[in-house]
Amino acid sequence: MYQVLYRKWRPQVFADVAGQPQVTTTLRNELTAGRIAHAYLFTGSRGTGKTTCAKILAKAVNCLHPIDGDPCGECEICRGIDSGSVMDIMEIDAASNNGVDSIRDLCEEAAFTPAMARYRVYIIDEVHMLSPGAYNALLKTLEEPPPHVLFILATTEVHKLPATILSRCQRFDFHRIAPEDIAARLQYVAEQENASLEEQAGLLIARLSDGALRDALSLLDQCLGHNREITVQVVNETAGLAGRDHLFGLTQAIMKKNSAVALEIVDRLYRDSKDMARLCEELIDHFRGMMLIKTMKDASALLAMAPEEQERLSKQALAAPLSTILHGLTVFQESLERMYRASNRRVEMEMSLIRLCSPELEDSSAALVRRIAALEQLVQSGVPVQAAIPASPAPSVPEPQPEAEKPAVIQEEEPELPKEPAPVPVKKEPAPQPSAKPVSMEEIQANARQLEEWPEILQILRNYSQSIAAAFHGSSAYVSGSYVLIDAPQELAFELLRKSSQRDKMRDAIRQVTGKVYKLGPYKPTEGKEAEKQDPLASLTEQARQAGIEVIEKN
Repeated sequence: MYQVLYRKWRPQVFADVAGQPQVTTTLRNELTAGRIAHAYLFTGSRGTGKTTCAKILAKAVNCLHPIDGDPCGECEICRGIDSGSVMDIMEIDAASNNGVDSIRDLCEEAAFTPAMARYRVYIIDEVHMLSPGAYNALLKTLEEPPPHVLFILATTEVHKLPATILSRCQRFDFHRIAPEDIAARLQYVAEQENASLEEQAGLLIARLSDGALRDALSLLDQCLGHNREITVQVVNETAGLAGRDHLFGLTQAIMKKNSAVALEIVDRLYRDSKDMARLCEELIDHFRGMMLIKTMKDASALLAMAPEEQERLSKQALAAPLSTILHGLTVFQESLERMYRASNRRVEMEMSLIRLCSPELEDSSAALVRRIAALEQLVQSGVPVQAAIPASPAPSVPEPQPEAEKPAVIQEEEPELPKEPAPVPVKKEPAPQPSAKPVSMEEIQANARQLEEWPEILQILRNYSQSIAAAFHGSSAYVSGSYVLIDAPQELAFELLRKSSQRDKMRDAIRQVTGKVYKLGPYKPTEGKEAEKQDPLASLTEQARQAGIEVIEKN
């Protein structure tokens, strides 16, 4: 009879247990030192090795020839435990034997000495399912068991156990197994089964198993039934997953608010017999990855995916507002809960996509936050809001503000700054107001200081456009009053800033970092400084000659 992989390749020694060194190392040290407790409690999520470690521990304490705390697997006790002929090792399912009578019978049997082994071991799985009366019946025996009895309790919901049980056991917490450890174990099993497993396919199976090695081996078993050469496509077809391209397409449709494209993708997946609940789970995982990338400097440790796919996901996440990502997570989570009660899962998926593509149709807090964030983005992008406010009446006697008196800024009409301020034209008016003193560009640059936040501003520009960021590569900026002066080695940077759309993006990036709105202008050193920088020795030589000092030049 065929034996499934998770049973066939169940670890026989502690060294083969994947991803639980905090448990296996301690147990091996205790067994080597002979410090064996009377009761152990193994806690953790499903498929992390609780029952496996319990069986290895049961064999190790009874093995006739243990090797560094591990059972030898060759003596009659080890072989008898594996075959089930040794009756001193009892595995009890507390889900079906949770009554007080079952536990009372167990305690009465514990008083008898073992028939073959050194210890009578009771492995109680899912111990949190016991009734309150069963807990009370177990307490006394668990606290002071006979010297030949060993209890190993296993549970996935440790919070349901009474404190009286917890205090009588030595507790070991099993963690979710890392995707890399699961993929390595799957690769080993595939080689032993004379099959090939692609690295990315192994990582995909590990991600789907959610830290449970047993689930990963079960999925690998299904893939082997489909094809002996397991690729990402084979895993997608076996698990009924939506391909990653479809997830990126759906996300892009949500960001562009194109419900028609989203519904067409869902229709194509539905005709290909894709499960809508699994598609919803994949979208939740996809949006979670975007959320991590958006909020963390480096989320690669939390994302089990190929570098190429992570780079693609990063581009999509950086282009999406965080409010849109959180709104998507909220809607998909709610939709997944309703799918298991709904009669038509496709309708639930389509409703969710329409709600995300049209947030104005929804009155939830997540949708309102997304709409407010979109309005703020429009304002920051340069959409004028003054048009909604009535214009104030013009003053009867306007102050003369000639264009030549203002410091030049980067505009489409005036790409270059004037060297010197032009003379102020005199207007003959009945009561002229005194004009402000003209401010020259030299005075502005003389008071300029370097803008330390400029690298952070350039990083925000990279999220807008890589081409704009490349044009400003190697540039620096200076701030003086209400002006930000930019010194860029490439003339292309100033050509871009003469366009109103690109100029607004630069102002928005500066406002996000500094919290202030500045006018923009180019930073140009004065001619004297340029000459001094170009040849300071020539200037010194000329001054010496004017003073009558003979200068000897050597070739």
